[in-house]
Amino acid sequence: MAAILAARIQGIGAGAPVSGGLLLLAAAALCVFLLFPLAALLVSSLRDDSGALSLTRFAEFAATPGMGRAVWNTVWIAAAVTAITVPLAFLYAYALERACLPLRGVWRIIGLSALLGPSLVGAIAFIQWFGTQGVLKSWLGETSVYGPLGIVMATVYASFPHALMILVVALANADARLFEAADALSASRRRRFLTVTLPGAKYGLISAAMVVFAYSVSEFGIPKVIGGNYPVLAVEVYVQVVGMHDFGRGAVVALLLLAPALLAFFVDGYAQRRQQASLTARAVPYVPRPDWRRDLPLLVYVAALALAMLGVLGMAAYSSVVTFWPYNLELSLRHYTFGLAEAGVLDAYLNSLRIALLTALCGTPFIFITAYLLEKTPGAVPGLRPVVRALAALPMGVPGLVLGIGYILFFNHPSNPLGGLYHTLAIMVIANIVHYYTACHLTAVTALKSIDREFEAVSASLKVPLLVTFWRVTLPVCLPAVLEIARYLFVNAMTTVSALVFLYAPHTLPAAVSILNLDEAGEIGPAAAMATLIVLTTALVSSLHALAGRFLLRRHQAWRNPKR
Repeated sequence: MAAILAARIQGIGAGAPVSGGLLLLAAAALCVFLLFPLAALLVSSLRDDSGALSLTRFAEFAATPGMGRAVWNTVWIAAAVTAITVPLAFLYAYALERACLPLRGVWRIIGLSALLGPSLVGAIAFIQWFGTQGVLKSWLGETSVYGPLGIVMATVYASFPHALMILVVALANADARLFEAADALSASRRRRFLTVTLPGAKYGLISAAMVVFAYSVSEFGIPKVIGGNYPVLAVEVYVQVVGMHDFGRGAVVALLLLAPALLAFFVDGYAQRRQQASLTARAVPYVPRPDWRRDLPLLVYVAALALAMLGVLGMAAYSSVVTFWPYNLELSLRHYTFGLAEAGVLDAYLNSLRIALLTALCGTPFIFITAYLLEKTPGAVPGLRPVVRALAALPMGVPGLVLGIGYILFFNHPSNPLGGLYHTLAIMVIANIVHYYTACHLTAVTALKSIDREFEAVSASLKVPLLVTFWRVTLPVCLPAVLEIARYLFVNAMTTVSALVFLYAPHTLPAAVSILNLDEAGEIGPAAAMATLIVLTTALVSSLHALAGRFLLRRHQAWRNPKR
């Protein structure tokens, strides 16, 4: 035993400097590409025209006509979207997890389908449904879809899958003994729902509400396309930076945009810390029993909502193959063959493919190895781990527009030695990795925490190098998480608008941003074609991810399904 302990200590001592040095490099990278741009944003907002530090820009912003209205519009729209989306997603998730529905997997896929395309897909589809030349424009009467109504509708569609993912997890785990006790006490359905179901999912509801609220506040593409002249903060940032080239005023608006997102992030973090385990060691997993009085209404609800979501995607795809909406509805591929080529945005689609591939190929190993260094290796620098954990959690509360302006102010500064990254694909890849870092980091940490530390202890006792243990044990066990991180990064890099709208050059224009440009030019057909191309690409990659995952898991994780 003494020999084993000595060998373990020796192995730890040998690996500490290397792992500590690598962790220090990861922390430095996060500082350069996250903290420093945010610091540059803050400094720019506090400098007046003479270069002195003051609150002049904030005072000018407060005195500008219409700015207070933009703030109010942003807040109330986010609150309205949250109030609509969370109940819709909760009932949908409840039907998936607590009812006996046929084709449950199909309903889940449809519920998450909005993730496959940029948020602009919903905006384009709702214009075709309810716009000036829309199929169902009479449904709205005198109300125009170009304004707050359209923003709310499209944002509900875009944010729905984010809430659904959280609420499905919140409702997946339940103790059947609680429901048995309720039945024994002859509790009504309503009382059982209020006293058992809702309390068990309350922290999931809080998290979903905070995520949807933060998403709505920072959403840029939807109000830009369907908002008309209705002012919101996200569009105001774009106007100040791109339209007026006033980076100081843009920095002020960006900080205001950052405030509610960070507030939502901290409220969600507080709720997560207060959350208690829903399943104990003695818990009995809840399995719903068929009951047509519950299942039939929920099936009708899920089918209706799924049909509406398919209608959004279907209208975007239909618009891309119509010759000239709404005057010539003959089906044609002209928007794909001539429309995109003449608009010069096929290169944008190829740029997005390159960006998404590089984001997945570079971001996945960086994020996973950093999480591995945090969770599975000794550190040589005291106090470094809490710093890296805080840096890893921060991107979730930073909207893409805010990060983009920070990158302009930091990397475009004449004295910055990294200024050569500006207007390149590299800076867009880095922005994507940083923007979506937190969700990927949490995925990796969750997978790593499921592996007992005794694996590293035994490896150290046998004098097996840390790298061998990582390659032969850790990586194969965590392969599902690694594949999911890669898919997540690729899909989001293909669909994001806000994180890249300030960073591209004419030769690095990404596909999602090109949809904005096409919409501004009135080219709704090519815009719908580009949106459809993105959806088809992400759907194909997601399918390949599922097939590759099944093959690799069968090859490298045969121990999960031992032969009998």
